[in-house]
Amino acid sequence: MSEKPVKGERRVFMTGNEVCAWAALAAEADIMYGYPITPQTDIMQYWTRLGPKFGRKFLQTEDEISAGFTTVGGVIAGKRAFSATTGPGNTLFQEPMSMAEMMRIPTVVIIPQRGGPSTATVIYSQQEVTMTTFGGNGEGFRIVYSTAGHQDLYDYTIKAFNTAWKYRFPTFVLGDGYQAKMREPLTIYDPAERGIKMVETEPLVGLPGTPGVDRPAQYLRNTYNTEEELYDVVMDIAKDYEKAAPEIIEWQDFDTDTEMDVLILAHGVVSRSAQGALPLLKDEGIRAGHFRPITLRPMPEEQMRRAAAKAKRILVVESAYGQFLKLVKQSLYGMDKPIDTLLRPGVGVTAEEIVDRIKEGR
Repeated sequence: MSEKPVKGERRVFMTGNEVCAWAALAAEADIMYGYPITPQTDIMQYWTRLGPKFGRKFLQTEDEISAGFTTVGGVIAGKRAFSATTGPGNTLFQEPMSMAEMMRIPTVVIIPQRGGPSTATVIYSQQEVTMTTFGGNGEGFRIVYSTAGHQDLYDYTIKAFNTAWKYRFPTFVLGDGYQAKMREPLTIYDPAERGIKMVETEPLVGLPGTPGVDRPAQYLRNTYNTEEELYDVVMDIAKDYEKAAPEIIEWQDFDTDTEMDVLILAHGVVSRSAQGALPLLKDEGIRAGHFRPITLRPMPEEQMRRAAAKAKRILVVESAYGQFLKLVKQSLYGMDKPIDTLLRPGVGVTAEEIVDRIKEGR
């Protein structure tokens, strides 16, 4: 390995896509596979400029399906490989990522969300939540970090590699087009100097020794001949996933220690507007709190329920038409709490709009 790309700590001013490239370098990623699609393309461009300076590699494939499968192949070969895509590209990624779920391949994919359906807009949305959390034709055994800003993008891109390799589930860093293109300050750092040890990678094939004799046999399969075979494998994966979930889940809460008139539930960049709404609501005499799930899969359900129990009502805010809302309703099932919504698919949400919606519902 050549000289470290990040030494010590320093304040920088970057776009979110640039942050992701630097974070992958700091995480000791070996190779990126990808295909250009806005607003993700800059991650590839920054990586191809920076990576070769530090002995890292890049391969542009012919489409997103190939990018997903080559990322899987790179990981099987023992490389700390990753990719990035968005929108229609994320749709195409679901086939290789569902295979990665079944085969327990620790892939890492960065998703700066854009508007849909189909080609739609290249700008911004939170409309890739359902696809990223439960995409593919399986059960959604994957890990999804929803980022709210550039420091999150840096921190969770690094963390995604460790989470993926530790638990052996596909891991996604879910951002958005606003974060991808805007610039803001953050601190970049060498993970090792913060005591973050990168989980060692290893090839999943071509290992020395005789399987079953010198080492455990590996069954890298994604096709099963009978219903019973598939059932047993899926139940084993589900058991591992549920066991790991309490260690993986992350969240933030704000002003939820006391009784609330309303609890605002928002994730990703919209949670910044929710935080901005709290002092405005206080000025209006409204007791409000905010709960932000950082992991959308698995969801911090118990923590959300504890916060919701202290509120008279709930407001779900998202830049989609109810994708996050579905996750919330599943998490809060059985609780007798009225739920209001502010759903703005593909459109940014301001703190003032949140305040206005809460005042309307009083």
